[in-house]
Order: sequence, then structure tokens, then C-alpha cells
Amino acid sequence: MIKKFIDKLLAKATPAGRRASASPFGKREEVPASVHGIDPEQVDYRAVEVVRTLKDAGFEAYIVGGAVRDLLLGLRPKDFDVATNATPEQVKGLFRRAFIIGKRFRIVHVVHGRGRENEVIEVSTFRAQVDNVAAEQVAGNEKTSRSALAGMQHAVGSSGRVLRDNVWGPQDEDATRRDFTLNAMYYDPETQILVDYHKGLQDAKKKTLRMIGDPAQRYREDPVRIIRAVRFAAKLSALGFTLDAKTAAPLVDSQRLLADVPQSRMFDEMLKLLQTGHAIATIEQLKKLGLSRGIYPLLDVVVERADTAFVRAALTDTDRRVGEGKPVAPSFLLACVLWQDVREGWDRRLQAGEHPLPALQEAIDAVFDLRIGDVSGRGKLAADMREIWVMQPRFEKRTGRIPESMVAQLRFRAGFDFLRLRAEVNEIDEALAEWWQEFSTADENQRYDLLEQAREEQKARQRVAQPVVRRVPKAAPARSPAADGAAPADDATVAGEYADADAPKKRRRRRRKPGGGEGGGAAGAPGGAD
Repeated sequence: MIKKFIDKLLAKATPAGRRASASPFGKREEVPASVHGIDPEQVDYRAVEVVRTLKDAGFEAYIVGGAVRDLLLGLRPKDFDVATNATPEQVKGLFRRAFIIGKRFRIVHVVHGRGRENEVIEVSTFRAQVDNVAAEQVAGNEKTSRSALAGMQHAVGSSGRVLRDNVWGPQDEDATRRDFTLNAMYYDPETQILVDYHKGLQDAKKKTLRMIGDPAQRYREDPVRIIRAVRFAAKLSALGFTLDAKTAAPLVDSQRLLADVPQSRMFDEMLKLLQTGHAIATIEQLKKLGLSRGIYPLLDVVVERADTAFVRAALTDTDRRVGEGKPVAPSFLLACVLWQDVREGWDRRLQAGEHPLPALQEAIDAVFDLRIGDVSGRGKLAADMREIWVMQPRFEKRTGRIPESMVAQLRFRAGFDFLRLRAEVNEIDEALAEWWQEFSTADENQRYDLLEQAREEQKARQRVAQPVVRRVPKAAPARSPAADGAAPADDATVAGEYADADAPKKRRRRRRKPGGGEGGGAAGAPGGAD
């Protein structure tokens, strides 16, 4: 047994031995442009420059992964990755702006341009397919075993999850350690040759998503592959792709492995599911695959509320913006998903007699603690979500300087888009959203007219809401003629005096002279004694 193991190692060290043992790592096929049909014009010139620089320095270099898959399927890649046999240090030395990042997988970010125009090309080194049994073992996960992992090149945790994978190797082994056959193809933009080890081109024609190797074992190595399987199935479902049966079978049983993945990474993976332009399709795939609950608590809430009008509108709007090449922010989508919790908590506090703004802030804090928790980036995320929510009651106030200050705020557009979605689902009056749309784009004179319009509408609402109060005159007290020394008035006179009792006129009371002398008769009684 030991002899066979040694012979295997020695055979692997020689070129002939490598060719003889090539079958576990697939068979290299070089597919010409006439067969694969990739349009070279769709390849980012910056990725081509990175490949050319590496090749000019004597290294192998290819565009790899999702970019090749999308080019093959006629889609526009979101970003471009490059794989090479150069080490991270060697790659960094070839480019002026290059940065080595990562611990679990060390890669290099090559930066082109500055500011908003910059583009990052991710460069990874070919990795060896090393048996995890031979890897260094740590008791715990990446968070609890941080000190033990220092300096390790290949290590696995107690659950079998790979925590360090920085052992370099040849291209065929690098292809084998990738997840799906569609993601394991390499494209040379200079020769236009497509290198395929695991029949990825064949699976593309069959519209099949297939995991390389044993799916259950691959999910144990990296449980996030479960989420990637859902994401790719959702993205390519519109093209007719489906998950291979063997790839889909272990998904539900493997779901428990996600508990060992750091929460910050799970949060990022959840956002990828919802913000890559296929959020609605992702919800459908999660339900179809039996994964609608248990992947991540906040994702459970999204799936649960995906059929409500407001969240559905938010998911659809996010897909539309991504499809149009417009930016999307996680704060906006999550604010939509959690608005129901904020509103319910706010209403409870208002009914308890709390002041509106403090009640809203307390409701927001409670939602953050319950739903978001302590994840990386919560500070900015929470600040943006809070601002969107706090704007909503302020949109109701359209007097004074409030509209001007609202429009000038940095997050006004996000707050307004949130208001617009609320109007679309009839949560608020659509006229309010239209008024803010006009005000935000109007000139000074038009804004003045809109403010006047808002004032008139407010007055009209106040008049309708204000109850009508009718004044009822007090009945005149009965007086004795003998006491005043005046002759009694006849019925006609009394009737004439109080005929207009329903609408009495204001009368000035005459001063009575002291002493009861002359003129001391009943005031206002015509026909008194002489």
C-alpha cells in the first residue's frame, strides 16, 4: 500500500507520469473560435492587457470563470477574472497598481483607471487539487481558529470546510478544483483558443449546470457553493438551464453546513442573490429546490415577503435597474423588505403615546437588532436605511423650507424612490409622489407655485377636518314689570323682539340710572309708562 502511494507520487512528478494520471483532472481540449463562437470584441481590453503582460513575462495566462461562461452564452460579463501560473508576488511585481488580498484564497487586484472609471481585474494563481485528508486540521472555524491558521497554506476546519487553500499547481488541477463545469473553462484572448477539461462546452449545449466531482463533498469543502448553485440556476433559468440531478440532490441535506460560514460572508452572498438582476428568479429557485428557509435568517424574511405587493415591487425594480446598467444599493432593497417591521413597531409606540420621531427611531433600532445583527458594514448600511425611513413622514410636510432641504439631501433620490414604490402599491396617495417628482425637477418659480398649491390643499384638508360650531343664544331672563316700574309689554312686542332669536344681533346694553328715578323703566321695552 505504501509502495503504491510512493509510486503514485513519483509518477506525478514526471511529465510522462502526469500524462498517465491525467484522467482524474479531466482531459484537456483546445476548442477553436470556429467552434466555441466567442466574440473577441466583447472581451474587456483591460483584461486582455493583463493577459498580455503576464504572457510577455513568460507566464501562462487566461481569462477564466464566469466571464468565459457568459461570453460563451452570448451574455455581457459583469467582470473579468484572469488565471495564471505566476504567484501573487510575481503578479504584483508586473503591475504598477496591484494589491494582494485575501487569506483563505490569496489573489491580486490589478487596478486600471481612477475614481468612478476604475476597473479591477482579479488575478488568481493556478491552485493544486490537494486531498483534504492531507491538509492541516484546526479545531473550529475561521473565526475561532484565527491564530492557529497563521502561516498555513492548506487547512480545513472541524466540519471539513477548507479554511486555507494557497497551494499552487498546474492548470488541469486548477480546473478540477473549480465548482461547475461551465466555470472551469479558460479563454486565451490572443489565440482565441478555449481550453476545456471537464466538458463544460458540452454542458453549455445541453443547458445543464453540473458540479465537478462529488457534489456532497464539494459542498462540504465550501458550503457557499450551495448558494452559488442557486444563483447560477436563477441567472441561467431564462436561457433554459437547469441543475443536474446529482448536483441538486445533496443541497437540502448540506444546508446545515452554512452555519459554519462567517456571518459577514453569508450576508454578502445573500446580497449577490438579490442584486445581480435575477432576484425574482432566485426566489423561485429557492422554493423549487426546497431551500426557502434556513440559508440565512434575513433571506428567510425576503422569501416570506416576496409575494407581498411592496417587496415584490422592490425586487422587480431592482432587477430592472440591474438590467439597465443602473447602480443598486443594498440599503434600499433591505429598507423595503424590513419596512413592514418598522411601520408596525412605530404604530405600536405611537398608540402607547410616544412622540412620533423618537418612536420611529426606537422602532428602527429594534428592527436592526432583530433582523440585521452584527455584520460587517452594518454602520453605513444602517445609516442609509435609517435615512430612507426617517424621510417618509417628512414627505408629508410640504410647507416652509422643508421641501428645499429635503431635495438637497444626499439620500433624497433613494428616499423618493421608496416613496414612489409606496404609491405604486397604494400605501400612500399617488398625488404626493407626483408632487415631489415635479418639485425635485422644477425651477424657482415653479417650486413657488407648487408650494402655494400644497398650502391650499392643506387649508382645504383643515377645513374639512375642523368641526362646525353653531352658537345658540341664551334665553332672555323673565323680568317682573312691577319690579322695574314699567308697563308690561304686550305679546306682539315680545314676539317682535325675539323673532330673530336664531340669528341674534349684537346689542349694546344701556346703563341703568341709579336710584330708580326718571328713565328707570325696563330697558328696551317700548311703550313703557310716561
